[in-house]
Parts: sequence; C-alpha cells; structure tokens
Amino acid sequence: MTDLAFNDGGNGGTLHPLPVRARRVDVSSDAAKARVRRRYRSEFRFRLYGIAAVAFAALFLAILLFDIVSKALPAFTIHHLSLEAPVAAENLDTSNLAASNFDAMVRDGLRAVFPAITARADRKALDSLLSSGASDDLRAKVIAGGIASGSQIKVPALLSSDADLYLKGLATKRRESAGDSAATPSATTGAITITTLANSFAAEATALKAAMQETSTALTGQAARLATSILSSEADLKAANARLQAANGSGNTTATELLKADVTRVQATRDALTTRRDAALAIVSAIKARSETEGSAEVLDNKLPSLLIALNGGVVKVLKLEPNRIEGDVLVPLGSTAPSAVGDWTKIILDRPEDSRKVTDKEIGFLEILKTKGLVSKAFNWSFFTGGDSREPELAGILGALVGSLMTMFVTLVLCLPIGVMAAVYLEEFAPKNRLSRLIEVNINNLAAVPSIVFGLLGLAMFLNFFGMPRSSPLVGGLVLALLVLPTIIIASRAALRAVPPSIREAALGIGASKQQAIFHHVLPLAMPGIMTGAIIGMAHALGETAPLLMIGMIAFIVDVPGRVTEAATVLPVQIFLWSDLPELGFQAKTAAAIMVLLAFLLVMNGMAIWLRKKFERRW
Repeated sequence: MTDLAFNDGGNGGTLHPLPVRARRVDVSSDAAKARVRRRYRSEFRFRLYGIAAVAFAALFLAILLFDIVSKALPAFTIHHLSLEAPVAAENLDTSNLAASNFDAMVRDGLRAVFPAITARADRKALDSLLSSGASDDLRAKVIAGGIASGSQIKVPALLSSDADLYLKGLATKRRESAGDSAATPSATTGAITITTLANSFAAEATALKAAMQETSTALTGQAARLATSILSSEADLKAANARLQAANGSGNTTATELLKADVTRVQATRDALTTRRDAALAIVSAIKARSETEGSAEVLDNKLPSLLIALNGGVVKVLKLEPNRIEGDVLVPLGSTAPSAVGDWTKIILDRPEDSRKVTDKEIGFLEILKTKGLVSKAFNWSFFTGGDSREPELAGILGALVGSLMTMFVTLVLCLPIGVMAAVYLEEFAPKNRLSRLIEVNINNLAAVPSIVFGLLGLAMFLNFFGMPRSSPLVGGLVLALLVLPTIIIASRAALRAVPPSIREAALGIGASKQQAIFHHVLPLAMPGIMTGAIIGMAHALGETAPLLMIGMIAFIVDVPGRVTEAATVLPVQIFLWSDLPELGFQAKTAAAIMVLLAFLLVMNGMAIWLRKKFERRW
C-alpha cells in the first residue's frame, strides 16, 4: 500500500493527491554495513551459545552413561571353579535327594585340589572362597540324573563375591612380574626365607618406600584435618562450659543436667579426635623413620601393600624384604625346596593393604594357585536376569523386580488408559463449557504437578489403611501409579483430540453422522497416535517412580518371584534403591547394572511411542 496525501486547494474543490517523498533506506554507507556486521555477529554468537549448551549437556550425559556402564560391566560376568565333586555316600540321602549335603560335596572337591591343607583355619579360609550357592549346579545334576554314590561329577562351583571381585580386579590393584633370577626357598611350610642370586627384590623395596611415602602424605593431610576439627571442638567445649556456668547460677536443675551431658559429649568428641590425630602422627613418624633408613630390611605389615611370591606350586607372603632375600609365611604349601629357575616364579604386589579389604592374602594365595591350575573360568552372569534378590551379592538377581515392575505397569495401564481417554473425550467433546468443567480442568492440571510422594501417602491412607489391600503388592502399586499417571494421560489425550482439524468433525456431521459417531468413528482414530504417545510417556514416568511405592511398603526384602498381583513384590527403582544402600562392594556393580536395565526399559518405551506416532500419524 502506498501512503498518499490529499490537497483540495483550500476551496473545497476536488482532492488531488500530493506526492509523498520516499524514505531513503541506507544500505551502502559504512554505518549501515557496520550494523549488518553487528547483526551477523550477534546471530553467530547466539548459534554458538546454543551449540555450546547442547554440547555441554551431551558431555554430562556421556559422562553419566560412561560412569554407569563402567560400574555395571562387572555385574554381567561371574567366576566359577571347575571342580570334581565326589558324591560320597555319607553326604547323599537316597530317600530324599534334595536333602543331601551338596555343600559338603563341593567343599570336598575344592579341598582335593589342596591335599596338603589340613589345618582347621586354612580349610576355613579355603571354604570361604565358595559362595553359599556353589552347590546349586551339583544339586540340579544329581536330582535330574539320579547319580549314584561314589561317582565324581564335574561342576561349576560359584565363587564368593569377595573372590569374584578380586579376580575382576576390583578388590585391589594387582601387579605381577616374573622373577629375574633363580630363587631358593628354605622350606615348604611355616616361616621360610627365599634367597636369590641377584637383587631381585630391589624394585619392590623401592616401590614399598614410595607407597610408604604416599601413605605418610595421606596421613599428614588427615592429621591436619583432624587438628582443625579439634580446634572447633575446643571452641564448642568452651561455649558449652560457659553455658553450664550460667545455668549453675540460675537454679534450674533440669537445664544444668542437660548442659552437663552436652559438655561430656563435646569433650568425648574432642578426645576421640585427639586420639585419632596422635595415632596418625605416630604412623607418619614411624614411616618417615623407615623411609629414611637406607640399606636396611623393610618390614611389611597389614597396613602396607602386600607382596606375595608364587613358586614351586605354593604362595609365600613376604614379611621382611631385602634386595636379595625375603622372609615370610607360607600361605599355600610349596611342592618342594628345589631352586626355581628364572621366569618360573612370580612376584605379586597388591596395592591395597590387607586390613582395608575383605579378601585376605591367604584367600588370594589359594585363588592364584587355582588360576595357575586352570580351574577358574569366567562366564556371562545369566543368574542376574534369572534369579531373585539375595543378601549375597553374587546370587542377587533382578527377576523378581522385573516381574513386579511388569505386573505393576499392567495394573496401571489397565486402569489409567481407558479412564484417562474417556475422561479426555468427555471433557473435550461433550462437557458443557461452564464453571464446573473449568474447575475440573484446573484441578486436573494441578494434579499433574503434585509431588509423587503425595500419591503414595494417599495410597497408604486409602488402599492399605482404609480398604485393607495387601501391602507391598503390584495391585496397590498399580493403583497408586494409576492415580499418578491419570492427569498426564488426560492432558495428553485432550491435546491430541484438540489437534484434529474441525473440518473432520464438520464433514462427519455434514453427511448425517451423530456427534457420538463423529467423535468415535473419525476424530478419536485420528487422535489415537497422540493419545498412545502420551500414555506410553506417562507409563515410562510411572516405571521410574520410587517414592510413592516406598510409602505402600514395596521396600520390603522380597526373594521369591511374585506369581499374582496380590503377592508381595518389589519393582526395579525400589530394587536399585535397596542395593545402593548396602555396604558390600559387589552390590555397587549390581546397582549400576539394574540402572542400565531400567534405562533400557525406558528407551524401549520411548522408542515405542515414537514408532506408534510415525505408524499411525495421519496428514490432512
């Protein structure tokens, strides 16, 4: 449109348009070019900020996934011992095979590998390598095959979690080097010495001094932190004494007694911190004195890295170290006192001291010999997916949690999908637009933002306390999660219905269809991709919820796999929560592995939502 001005000549005559002076656009001057350059720079910076934000988020996501995967990988493998288990008559109950002493059979098979181990303490350490489920395969074979007594059965015996973690390199870092000269032991059992023709232990002595120096540095820092805490405790003690003196003059006996207890508590804390600081400083002083001594023998204890010598079929723990000889205790009896040639014996350094790990040096000695004999095997841990929960990390599985999650999601889907879709259809297509319907819409939107633990409290009060439903069951869990997901499904379904063009409704009504037929025969099928997408995303949200399920008792320790929706069960998020709170190192890997399984479920559900949208999407 062109802007025109009119002039009547001042006499009310004919209007004549006056020429309007065109506005000059400056595009060629230096100032205009500078403005364009500034705009381009601003746009470039904006794009750069967006790329940086995406890259920053992707970096953190990659770090998170790498951390989870790296911690979870050990849980997907497990170590076994290949043993020849003797089916002895005294351990076999022919009248009831399931009641036979299969644990004793597996222990006998392991002890047969070390016939020289006869002491009670040594046998106890040897037996501790086996898991409480080590005899499960033997039990299954004997019961299935009807094997008679006196036979030998080769079975895979499951190792304990501590032994398994050592073989995976998680219990302690392990460094191994071959002997570079001949080594001669003085005996096969007890306290022995091993001498070499060269300074074969000089490198280990140097490494030991370096480890002692690192320990000294760490303890020095700990002592400094403890000194700071002591100063704070002394200030607290001074303030507590001042309050006690003020209370003594007030005559309030109750307040005086409480303040006396407070003074005693603060003083005990101060004394404990002082004791810990003095102990750390004493160790630092001793280590410093030892590290500064040149040419003397190094004495190893349980607070220093362990050095093991494997030769002649046995293992020796080093207690005193010199460049060309060692003194130590035999952990696994040697086969002979014959000199061991170059490369036929091994030095094993365990970086973590024995008093700070659960697997002992004696157990490690047994494991090293078992590895040398080729009796240790590593396989995929199928029991992680086929077993229920357990107090033993090597036996714990997620099948019970998986089944509980599936049952809970089934109950949730059966309840919330039809109710949510029908409610959305009514509110969007049939409900009158009045104050009541607007109030309902506002409340539905508000329910979608309510914290999930509130729904857990509602389920606890209504379903458990009022209706008396079974605690910790998928039925109650599904009911609670249905309440949680229902607002989300209603909102998503209404948005999908609203996205269908009005022309679809008008066309259906125009050819004689009723309003109900127009909605259910034309509008709802076209809105179904969006409805299904919203439902699946809501179900994925429910799958990851923990707080509402904790409130209804699904935190219980459940070993058996549930068979019905009314039986006690747990779900994957709660199982992850339970395992993450356990102190055993083996459960850390199980926790990360369960997180991977849960993420896989969520990815599958989100991928299904995308697939459904693409498959049923209609264009108009």
